[in-house]
Amino acid sequence: MNLIWDLHHLDQRLTLSLNALGGGAGDWIWPLFSNKEVWFLLYAVLALMLFVRLGWKRALVVLACVGLTIGACDQFSNLIKDSVARLRPSYDSLMLRGGLRVLEWRGNNYGFFSAHAANSVGLAVGVVTGFRNDRRLRYRGLAWGMGLWALLVSLSRVFVGKHFFGDVLVGIVVGLLIGGLFGWIARRIIARMDGPEQLYMNEKQPIKY
Repeated sequence: MNLIWDLHHLDQRLTLSLNALGGGAGDWIWPLFSNKEVWFLLYAVLALMLFVRLGWKRALVVLACVGLTIGACDQFSNLIKDSVARLRPSYDSLMLRGGLRVLEWRGNNYGFFSAHAANSVGLAVGVVTGFRNDRRLRYRGLAWGMGLWALLVSLSRVFVGKHFFGDVLVGIVVGLLIGGLFGWIARRIIARMDGPEQLYMNEKQPIKY
């Protein structure tokens, strides 16, 4: 029990330090990163790219698995939140007295773990894994860009005062695991759809970086 409390107090200190770092100009930037609706255009562009690069059948498989990733992350987060019942920092009197800046509506009482972090990381992993089915391009720039975007969305939850750093860290791990699982499933389905002949033709295509 002492170890749990020690970890909790360490998490409180880390969260207050990070939350303070996001001040100044970040007071309007970080709520934008936390707002799901802001990123609808990005999602639409990624979906369009998938259809253009993979064809409609393979793109639908990837998008279905990305949707399942987000649904699984969301529902698992709700289950754990209700089971663990760890208050959000925005409801923690010690955090508020310590100077926590709350830049959004405080939300429901419980925050472990962050669904925003799990969803954004899971989406990034699923999309990047989906583009790996296009053997003509490497998409390294996209992978770095999606990884940075997911990290900033995840950390924004600390900067707006909605989650402890530990909530976000666990959410990132969950997103990596679930996104990786459904990404692997999508690749297996597409491999069966393509068949060995199409797979051989794809591998013969020159690779661009």
